[in-house]
Amino acid sequence: MKETFGEQIDEMRKNAPDDQKHIQDYLASNCFGDYYTRNGLDMKTRELLTYSMLISMGGTDSQVRGHIQGNLNVGNNRETLIGITTQLLPYIGYPRTLNALACLNEVLPEK
Repeated sequence: MKETFGEQIDEMRKNAPDDQKHIQDYLASNCFGDYYTRNGLDMKTRELLTYSMLISMGGTDSQVRGHIQGNLNVGNNRETLIGITTQLLPYIGYPRTLNALACLNEVLPEK
């Protein structure tokens, strides 16, 4: 998990209100513990799949931004993320595609 998100996960828990820290614990142990540590997929593929699902869901901009950074941390790049977003366009529609691109441009502006 640190490979993908660095200290951000620790910061999320530290900054969570006391009555919500248990949610951060569940996220760390279940989502990132149980699923991200499984065999069968490398971390680059896992992050691409997670990014794909999040942009498809809509209403997940905060998580999309986090997983854009996660993708960069494991070696995926802007070109790959734009390619994935473009591939999903006919399935997720323009609004979700444009939201994903806005998140991408926020996290990783074009040079």
